[in-house]
Amino acid sequence: MNETVDNPFFARLWTVMSTREPESLRRLRRQNLAGLTGRVLEVGVGTGTNFEFYPDTVTEVVAVEPEIRLAEHAKEAAAQANVPVTVTTDTVEQFTDTRPFDAVVCSLVLCSVDDPDQVVRSLRAMLRPGGELRYLEHVAGTGARARLQKVADATVWPKLLGNCHTHRHTERTIENAGFTVSDARREWTFPKWVPLPVAEFAIGVAVRS
Repeated sequence: MNETVDNPFFARLWTVMSTREPESLRRLRRQNLAGLTGRVLEVGVGTGTNFEFYPDTVTEVVAVEPEIRLAEHAKEAAAQANVPVTVTTDTVEQFTDTRPFDAVVCSLVLCSVDDPDQVVRSLRAMLRPGGELRYLEHVAGTGARARLQKVADATVWPKLLGNCHTHRHTERTIENAGFTVSDARREWTFPKWVPLPVAEFAIGVAVRS
């Protein structure tokens, strides 16, 4: 049974936020998708913000978005995309497709799943050998920002922002799942002095051996 997510407050908030992303984040989205080919699975697509950045070397995008309102926006974006995109309202935990993917894309989604270790292992199993996980995620910081993240995660942040947890060691999770990280770096989308728990992002390519 397909169990969709019905979170009207977050859906309205994210719909507005996704139309006002800073150019620094849009640049990272574009870089994260550069060079992709073949059949791609993207999980937690939101309103479909990534769709416009897929290169024409991609033959198919299967896009997972369980929040029913966001999925409707994603379907509208899919109709305007330059590559074929199919949107499904499965959760990533429910999604089953026996055909292997050439790549999996995670953009600002591993923060919100209940069990990131299990999800990343499942995504690895969906990839062909040599397939890539392309990730763009905000991650656990250090020092004062880490303290801010922990307070945010323990209070209102996950409740307001679709179960988002800002202090997660996502890069470690990816490596522990059996991926080989071939290219990785961290980028700031806001100045370091801005007191936001989600200002620093990890972007990288992880390969299934």
